[in-house]
Amino acid sequence: MTIRQGPGGPGAPESADAGTSDDERRTFAGSVDWRWAARTGSALVPAGPRTSRLFAEQAVAELGEASVRAEAPVRAVTGLLDDQPVPTARIVDRPGWIGAAADSMSLLTGTGTADRGGVLAGKPAGVQVGAMLAFLSTAILGQYDPFTGPDGTLLLVAPNIVGVERALGVAPSDFRLWVCLHEVCHRVQFSASPWLSGYMRENVEVLGDIEDEATSEMLGRLITELKLRRSGEASDDPNSRGVVGLLRATQPPAQREALDRLLMLGTLLEGHADHVMDAVGPSVVPTVEQIRGAFDQRRTRPANPVQRLLRALLGIDAKVAQYVRGKAFVDEVVSTVGMHQFNAIWTDAETLPRADEIDTPQRWITRVLD
Repeated sequence: MTIRQGPGGPGAPESADAGTSDDERRTFAGSVDWRWAARTGSALVPAGPRTSRLFAEQAVAELGEASVRAEAPVRAVTGLLDDQPVPTARIVDRPGWIGAAADSMSLLTGTGTADRGGVLAGKPAGVQVGAMLAFLSTAILGQYDPFTGPDGTLLLVAPNIVGVERALGVAPSDFRLWVCLHEVCHRVQFSASPWLSGYMRENVEVLGDIEDEATSEMLGRLITELKLRRSGEASDDPNSRGVVGLLRATQPPAQREALDRLLMLGTLLEGHADHVMDAVGPSVVPTVEQIRGAFDQRRTRPANPVQRLLRALLGIDAKVAQYVRGKAFVDEVVSTVGMHQFNAIWTDAETLPRADEIDTPQRWITRVLD
């Protein structure tokens, strides 16, 4: 899940109206009409790969079965157990994912989908967000949403999965199960550690708070960051590069720290899921090594200039870095101490990896386990 600060953050008015409630001071509140965003995204999204009705129905059925089959190997590899029911995956097309993503963001930010403040309230931002969702919907294979439904919602985007398996030339059944292993791992992470969803909500709320500061202070931070980049002195942390890095630079300390916590959590969650989807081995996914090699090559394949720009603006490259850094962290910790001790990471917020530990796993081992 990608968390973005609402448009009321950087560059917001220096002070709120005296009669404005705390909820209305949220940067997210009233800024995005999520229903309009979903409509816009669905209108703009390109069609998926062409298939026959029979093929599409078979793919949907197999993905549903694979999402159930993935549960046992994920639990076996992770050792994470709970007594929660296994939810049925929702197999969606691109517009279906757009609608689900808009609903999830409206719930997460607490803004709902209703217009506020007039006919046009939230619609300009809704158009912008809708265009972003349309682009993202062509790349998302699956997603676990812990904020909707009593047991969360497991989404699988059928046309994208079919498109990628064709592009990679891999065995469809193996690839579909491989994708399900990743997404089911996210469900297990949240169901076995119920505090995680609350932790995410708390940090999103901090991101949504407007601090009473002069615009000049925000611009000063941005100018300082740009100077560091030009001089080659900017941080090597992938989260400090590109548009995500500029967003961090404009934020006051409280919001920047909340964003860093969310980015670090995302790095752990994605890296752990990537570790699991490979750790199941060929007994579960016979062509797992071929799939991983082809998939990683696809991730690093050069894109055309327009795609590169969109990837940068939407933070997709930073997301890819999360997978790589997170998996390297999990791989090293598990190989050093084993999965049972690694699972101490899910105890509470204090046992999550810190920024200086994600690339140096031994620091986390020393702090948490020694």
